[in-house]
Amino acid sequence: MLNSFYKKGTIEAGCDEAGRGCLAGPVFAAAVILPEDFKDDLLNDSKQLNKKNRDRLRIVIEEKAVAFAVAKIEPNDIDKINILNASIAAMHKAISNLKTKPQHLIIDGNRFKPYDTIPYKCIVKGDSLYLSIAAASVLAKTYRDEYMVNLAKEYPEYLWHQNKGYPTYAHRKAIAQYGITEHHRKSFRLTNNQVDFSLTQ
Repeated sequence: MLNSFYKKGTIEAGCDEAGRGCLAGPVFAAAVILPEDFKDDLLNDSKQLNKKNRDRLRIVIEEKAVAFAVAKIEPNDIDKINILNASIAAMHKAISNLKTKPQHLIIDGNRFKPYDTIPYKCIVKGDSLYLSIAAASVLAKTYRDEYMVNLAKEYPEYLWHQNKGYPTYAHRKAIAQYGITEHHRKSFRLTNNQVDFSLTQ
């Protein structure tokens, strides 16, 4: 069982992002405030869960959370401000959309910028240590995956319904063959010279 709170006795929100290492699509972030008595043995870092369990947990989290919010920053903005700043901006956006204002924030990772005057703590691998960060990781990932699956219907050649925009061989090969879309992050290295993209023998 993960820890309930970093700072007990406060209204604490956990924050995490999804899609930071992708070549296409927005970066998503979520902020979640859980009740003091929240318990779920299945809840863990979303990367450690299969899709079925993530989808089940999303329903549980949304039903039981004191407050939750999910936000995204689009590829054009990622290109303008870089992916780290975009990830933090997405977290800020999610925090601002919470219906209950948190008194303390716990952030997955080691980089953040102050939001308003709310104190915060960055926690490396926080999504495997604290329930609210794990919950935020589940929401950010499930919302982003859903977004990319829908986007894949418009751009089936990039297989986003499978790779979700991550730099798989198939995704990079499609970029080499078809070029980039408005959903690709132009500031990222979209092709890999070490991969043979030749389509002929």
